[in-house]
Amino acid sequence: MIISVPATSANLGPGFDSLGLSLDFRNTFYISPSSMQSIKITGEGEDFYKLKTDNAFVKIFSTILDNQNLKFSFEFENKIPISRGMGSSSAVISAAITAAYYFRYGNIDKQQVLNTALYYESHPDNLTPAIFGGFNVAVLERNEVVHTKFEVPDELRAIMVIPNRSMSTKYSRQKLPKKYSTQDSVYNLSRSSLMVAAFSQRKWDLLRVASKDKFHQYSRMKQFPILFAVQKLALEKGALMSALSGSGSSFINICHKDDCLQIAQALSDRFRGFRVLDLGFDNDGLRVEHT
Repeated sequence: MIISVPATSANLGPGFDSLGLSLDFRNTFYISPSSMQSIKITGEGEDFYKLKTDNAFVKIFSTILDNQNLKFSFEFENKIPISRGMGSSSAVISAAITAAYYFRYGNIDKQQVLNTALYYESHPDNLTPAIFGGFNVAVLERNEVVHTKFEVPDELRAIMVIPNRSMSTKYSRQKLPKKYSTQDSVYNLSRSSLMVAAFSQRKWDLLRVASKDKFHQYSRMKQFPILFAVQKLALEKGALMSALSGSGSSFINICHKDDCLQIAQALSDRFRGFRVLDLGFDNDGLRVEHT
């Protein structure tokens, strides 16, 4: 079996734990029955010994499959950076659940995969676009994800700036305020709503205002102040919006296709120690490529 899952970018400014979209940048997972279990990793994480001895994909897959008599060969081609706010854990979780369901039942239901994934990752903002693709609004209701999706057109691109330093989601959450004022809550609620309207009606001129946030970005970016300069330059060069991707440290800069080269070049020239990727958006989400 071959399964591929796209990278994602969540929060998108004001949509804390609820908004996310899918990027055309995939991890690919190869799973086949074998006489002896083996794990091979290429790309991101290939030098991390722990990923071979305590692998999350294998643990989830084995738990759901619940059959100790079967052995498998696993090969992982990883493009999504680890601990950079681009959904690497969501890709692993959703792929492992999908693979196990396919081997056990012969088919999958994406909604079932999503709801099962909540057991391993409690926030649906990355999981939902990883599984369904596109721009997603996702909320939790009685331990299930209620969500809706809008496709992202080819006219838009994402310039991802990926620093050479990771940021821990768990640690950064501890730095967030414990309470928010009514004023700040209304600020985020209104802008999150405006962003949903912008994607649903394709009014991209609204994104700069819609992507502003008072919940989490400042606290997280303060831990790595150069990110303020990344955001400032991207907006100066014509990005429609510039926001911390997930909990960071990556930044997503959404732009028109005609502007992406100059924005990517400016960011590459200024931040030479960081990776800058010019990516399209993905509207498919998780795919079973071959069984």
